[in-house]
Amino acid sequence: MQTRKLTLAALLIAIGTLTAHLIYIPAGVSRCFPVQHAINVMAAVLLGADYATAIGFVIACLRNMFGTGSLLAFPGSMLGAWLAGVLYQRRKTLPMAMVGEVFGTGVLGGFAAWLIAYFLLGSDAVAWFFIPPFLISSIGGSFIAVMLLKAIPLANTNTHKN
Repeated sequence: MQTRKLTLAALLIAIGTLTAHLIYIPAGVSRCFPVQHAINVMAAVLLGADYATAIGFVIACLRNMFGTGSLLAFPGSMLGAWLAGVLYQRRKTLPMAMVGEVFGTGVLGGFAAWLIAYFLLGSDAVAWFFIPPFLISSIGGSFIAVMLLKAIPLANTNTHKN
């Protein structure tokens, strides 16, 4: 089972990294990435909060290394993935995973991105500059994930339980 989890994690990381330059929504110093949000929800449901958070971290690292991301890629991807995993684990419903992703990325991640932009990047943008695009991107990505999870048989295996 561990090999299966690691293989799925590697696949999600590859998809997230390779699509980073293709599909994004520019928002000032940030790039909102709906594919990342879809990956967060899928990883949370299929692998659990720990894997989802690690996948978000690795994708953010790789995106930064390849020049397709910024420091702002970290808070949204990690907070959204973690909260999606925790809420899914507690309630076992896809809507709760979506709520975790949208609140974790859109609100908490947007606010954390503002803190990073303000204190580390010297941006004078206000927090509300980050939160709406993060919310829009995470809502869209969450819906994509739910459609994919309902369409693929792998989603019914509850991989994260073992």
